[in-house]
Amino acid sequence: MIYLDNAATSYPKPDIVHNEMLRCMREYCANPGRGGHILSNKAGDSVMRVREIISRFFNFDNPLNLCFTKNATEAINIALKGFLKHGDHVITTAMEHNSVLRPLKTMERDDGIELTILRGDRYGRINPEAFRSAVRENTRLIVCTLSSNVNGVIMPVKEIGNVAREQGIAFLVDVSQGAGSIAIDVEDMKIDMLAFPGHKGLLGPQGTGGLYVREGLILKPMTQGGTGSNSENVFQPDFMPDLLESGTINTPGIVGLGCGIDFIDTFGIENLRLYKHMLVQRLHGRLKDIPGVILYSIDDINENSGIVAINIGQLDSNEVSYTLDRKFGIAVRAGLHCSPFAHETLGTLGRGIVRFSIGCFNTFEEIDLAAAAVADIAASCRTY
Repeated sequence: MIYLDNAATSYPKPDIVHNEMLRCMREYCANPGRGGHILSNKAGDSVMRVREIISRFFNFDNPLNLCFTKNATEAINIALKGFLKHGDHVITTAMEHNSVLRPLKTMERDDGIELTILRGDRYGRINPEAFRSAVRENTRLIVCTLSSNVNGVIMPVKEIGNVAREQGIAFLVDVSQGAGSIAIDVEDMKIDMLAFPGHKGLLGPQGTGGLYVREGLILKPMTQGGTGSNSENVFQPDFMPDLLESGTINTPGIVGLGCGIDFIDTFGIENLRLYKHMLVQRLHGRLKDIPGVILYSIDDINENSGIVAINIGQLDSNEVSYTLDRKFGIAVRAGLHCSPFAHETLGTLGRGIVRFSIGCFNTFEEIDLAAAAVADIAASCRTY
């Protein structure tokens, strides 16, 4: 199997990830922060180590300003529903995943927030000044993806962050696509809240993720419960991460996530970005010369996080994906990718897109085989 669906979940994982997760399960997987015994303390120390790894990776000072979640979707919901209130205005983009769009549209309908969705050019690119122009007196939050999960287009997050900071507006960034191959600095980019999954570019396991919240920014927790702290108090603690992190966390998953980031640091995030881009360039270059192939991604390292999005002739994207899987043993993602407004922008809402998403373990040989498979499908299509 040639796996080119890394935007959904990266595969395979570095050996260090599953090896350390297994060691955790066998040797020290007690409940972190509860009990005070040796195994509980070791589990707690391991979780704290990962908080520190993540704080260095995204450049924030206090590791306790991170709450762990089961994925980026949960992190985004905690941020939106914990921060926004009736009458608040939010600015976001048409390139967002439904993890952003669905809670925002639901809050617009049910909770009285106001919502502006900015549209970009034919690739989804948006001028940062469009955010400034959309600001109202009651604008309280800007929400933006780092990179589209449909075609890989990278948003000008730093410039948008500057607009938000100048206007006194909080800035939430969804880094589900791009984290792990694009350097992210929450201080430099003026990011107030950062939502991330562990199982994509960070090379960790499924069921992991997190939300960074800037010091002094207080959210209303979605969940209340046991935290191992202030147990005499029947109300939720008001300090991070306990404020947002109730119940037993996924200790082996978090340990694996830390190992995934360690692997990235060892490999070098810039080296990883350059290697992925060489593969993107190679695939993009081969596909653009195939008659009948329509490309929706940009061949530019500064504007593509690692995705080549295509269609072939008039074929439905699901038909192409099925053929790639069953005939050629190539795993890709077809359809709407949970991003309907992005497909409206790209003109593909009717049939979706075939998405090739590249990871750090893909090879040039795999890229060439994928391009040859597309050429075969396109040639068959032209014979009808």
